[in-house]
Amino acid sequence: MNKVFQDAASAVFDIKDGATLMLGGFGLCGIPENSINAIKNSGVKELTCISNNAGVDDFGLGLLLQTRQVKKMISSYVGENAEFERQLLQGELEVDLIPQGTLATRIHMTGMGIPAFFTPAGYGTEIAEGKEIREFNNKQYLMELALHADFALIKAWKGDRFGNLVFKQTTRNFSTSMAKAGNITIAEVEHLVEPGELNPDEIDVAGIYVHRIYQGSNYEKRIERKTIRLN
Repeated sequence: MNKVFQDAASAVFDIKDGATLMLGGFGLCGIPENSINAIKNSGVKELTCISNNAGVDDFGLGLLLQTRQVKKMISSYVGENAEFERQLLQGELEVDLIPQGTLATRIHMTGMGIPAFFTPAGYGTEIAEGKEIREFNNKQYLMELALHADFALIKAWKGDRFGNLVFKQTTRNFSTSMAKAGNITIAEVEHLVEPGELNPDEIDVAGIYVHRIYQGSNYEKRIERKTIRLN
């Protein structure tokens, strides 16, 4: 089975209006830049996007928010995106804000085949509204459902033609779990290599989870906020 696609546009060709997408990375670190740009250019809309962050105004998921292609965001941290804030306050965007650990676990559980789990995070807050609550060892817990998506879009440092992936440092966050939680996983990589070139001990995601792979280009690799001092 050939998993290699020529570019981002050909890899995301069947993402349609109303699709649910997971987008990997942490902040702006390790996000699928090329795939996001291709989705923007495709014009698909009414998307539900699951991502730890919502990008910034002119980069990452912020691009899809600017063009009003996102119907709903399921995320944890959104503090750097003014357009996200505007759409939320104006009632133009559906938003599920989820504690970061809960979000990560809900994604991870899908890959493990576990449909739900109990967590104390969010008990006694509006996050608990409408959710089953149980007591364990004299403590209250919420039942949270696993999260899955039609497509998981991730970005890795290296990958081979079989779909085996190697990440760098913080870029592993969310991406390794999301790769196992999408009906179709699309990986973009900085370096596409031949099978056998990757050290098996360094592979973070096995190729069995990856359905499509392509070599990306022109990565900006931004950070959300730079903090410096003079000395």
